[in-house]
Amino acid sequence: MITPEAALPGRDSDPFQRSDKHRVLGTPVVTDEVPEGHEVAIFGLGCFWGAEEIYWQKPGVWSTSVGYAGGFTAHPSYEEVCSGRTGHTEAVRVVFDPAVVSYADLVKTFFEVHDPTQGMRQGNDVGTQYRSAIYVTSPEQEQVARDLTKIYGDELARRGLGDITTEIRPAAEVPYYYAEESHQQYLAKNPNGYRCHANTGVRFPADA
Repeated sequence: MITPEAALPGRDSDPFQRSDKHRVLGTPVVTDEVPEGHEVAIFGLGCFWGAEEIYWQKPGVWSTSVGYAGGFTAHPSYEEVCSGRTGHTEAVRVVFDPAVVSYADLVKTFFEVHDPTQGMRQGNDVGTQYRSAIYVTSPEQEQVARDLTKIYGDELARRGLGDITTEIRPAAEVPYYYAEESHQQYLAKNPNGYRCHANTGVRFPADA
């Protein structure tokens, strides 16, 4: 992991243009205006193309976007993030209605669709930009994330698998920067595009 002092300097403002509407859901992609009663969840689980596709298909999800979180460089480009010199991980931002899908359900999906034990990688994708992370937007989310991490970690240990390396931090500490337009809803634009779904094969315990 690069240090803040060694990270690329970044930019003062967002230089990238993006579509106003989600290609699949028809809702805004870039927005700080969250509908009343909705929440924001931010997850890093490897290549963000496949991660976003998983979440936009879930009932109760209002909008999704992909971006960069957990790093030091302001408004980075994809190439800069992939260089390992920004400190960011590829992330998906999910705006959801908790009356339809709970935050706990989103976290359970997070653990089931990637391998949270691999550290700075997912499958053949290697680098700090592929690390597992949950950036929470409220104390309640943090409690749920930590509780479910413990439950899933115990289940992995019971099966002789490795320790969970998922980073859990408040989103307020690590700004989320929207990725370029070409990466937003990438798999809706490129249905045969790359999907990395490395996972442990372990379902979340049904009684959790």
